[in-house]
Amino acid sequence: MHELRAHGLGVAVPTGWEAELSTVDEDSLMDAAVSFSRTPRVLLHAANFPLPVERGDYGSGAVEMMDSGSVLIVVMEFDNASASTALFAQEGMPTNLVADDFSTQQLQRPQRNQSGTQRFFHVGSRAFCLYVVLGSHLTRAVLVQEANRIIAGLSIDS
Repeated sequence: MHELRAHGLGVAVPTGWEAELSTVDEDSLMDAAVSFSRTPRVLLHAANFPLPVERGDYGSGAVEMMDSGSVLIVVMEFDNASASTALFAQEGMPTNLVADDFSTQQLQRPQRNQSGTQRFFHVGSRAFCLYVVLGSHLTRAVLVQEANRIIAGLSIDS
């Protein structure tokens, strides 16, 4: 296991997982319904399968490569002004997802048999979205345990 840390976000990456921290491309979010400043915002992609070099913020390009045992975790930071809005009202990162949190209807890019969940939250004055995709809706009870293991190893500086 190794730790990856940048821009006030850290993740413990277990053997067999890949993770990448980068900053959000401002232009890719211009049509989102939140206000933006020019402060850098962090984007995390973590997966238990090889991440493609080219992929969208919410994992397009990666979700198409997932098999039934795959898990993809995305943490995307939004503008600080968003932290005080109703959408990001939950304080602290969700840490214990359950199988019932996942649906085939909560995917950014629906893929056959996959399941996803999306949670918005804030840590201090920082606003985030946690987006998790599981390779199989039928085995989500097992796969969510893998996701929770990675989520438990996330840290965010306020």
